[in-house]
Amino acid sequence: MLTRRLVGAILAVMVMLAGTFVAHAQAPITIGFGMALTGGLAPNGKGALFAMQLWERETNAKGGLLGRPVKLIYYDDQSNPSTIPGIYTKLLDVDKVDIIMSGYGTNMIAPAMPIIIGHNRTFLALFGLAINTEFNYPKYFALQPVGGPKPKEAFARGFFSVAMQQTPKPETLAIVGADAEFPRNAMDGARIIAKELNLKIVYDKTYPPTTSDYSPIVRAIQATSPDIVLVCSYPPDSVGMVRAANEVGLKTKIFGGGMVGLQSTSIKVQLGSMLNGIVDYDYWLPWSKLASPESLEFLKKYQAEAPSMGVDALGYYLPPFAYAYVQVLQQAIEAANSVDDDKLADALRKGTFKTIVGDVKFGPNGEWLEPRVLAVQFQNVKSNDMEQFRDPKTEVILWPPELKTGDIEYPYSKQ
Repeated sequence: MLTRRLVGAILAVMVMLAGTFVAHAQAPITIGFGMALTGGLAPNGKGALFAMQLWERETNAKGGLLGRPVKLIYYDDQSNPSTIPGIYTKLLDVDKVDIIMSGYGTNMIAPAMPIIIGHNRTFLALFGLAINTEFNYPKYFALQPVGGPKPKEAFARGFFSVAMQQTPKPETLAIVGADAEFPRNAMDGARIIAKELNLKIVYDKTYPPTTSDYSPIVRAIQATSPDIVLVCSYPPDSVGMVRAANEVGLKTKIFGGGMVGLQSTSIKVQLGSMLNGIVDYDYWLPWSKLASPESLEFLKKYQAEAPSMGVDALGYYLPPFAYAYVQVLQQAIEAANSVDDDKLADALRKGTFKTIVGDVKFGPNGEWLEPRVLAVQFQNVKSNDMEQFRDPKTEVILWPPELKTGDIEYPYSKQ
């Protein structure tokens, strides 16, 4: 016969198991987004998705959020803005996701905004440059180190600061970029900075995003003899511009500034020594003072699985921020104790979020309260070997001064 104490113990275990079953039987918190898994943005997009999947796995192993598992629901946006309205309409009206987030990149975020606003949803965005300048949507929040009250200017501030520290000071500027959302915003900011610095703009043109031959563009720039060449481009055209600059033998003092893609390991390996001398932007590097034990631990886990997942092998650029992206979401959900859009938006406005890339706090425009953009220069790149890019000497931080790791090699034409 069972003793009363044993019966009580069995009942307690049964209640506990029933509670666990109920928690696991809860419908998951669904998080929907598009992501560039094919096309020109895929080298970054695939790494971002994998970082988010690491968070999903870890969060569910710890019991999920609000007693519910989390589930990422995503579709390949093909790096094509025209796919975005359909993807976000499906996520909201068919999948009826609890949380809506963006995929990667300004050009992919902007077309989603009318859909999000029309549904009155809170929207977390990943690496969108000054999107909310046009929309002024109060429920928009950007995980993007280009922040502050003037994000367009903040993007290239470091590039121009480095340029103007040189002797003699540059006097003329060429601005070029694709005719698309991100380059246009970055170029707007550059014109404002140029006016502040009394730089004479001698070339200011866009090219179609479908351009395949960049040599005529570089030759046209060369004909204006600019001291500074600012390029605002996405990965395919960044590669094309670097190749064309090397082919033409571009003569200028500083070249680069806004070239997305040069942060990706596969593109660094592809271009090799052609990168030398380019001054570009970046947001985080493992040898900078920004690297914390938590971020390095994330990188270790990421790199261990990266080869089998077919994603960026080093993962320095977007993956830490993609992981921080969902860390911010998690903390906002926990602070709101809800997935209600209004409550989430309120939590995002008020909170300071602890992430692997540092503390994140949003300003009134939904951007980071303070910008944090690096200006870096490629140096000492000798081959197409990936391992060399683990060496801090291949990507030297020039700006801001408190994060500087080396000096500029100047001018670009001598590289």
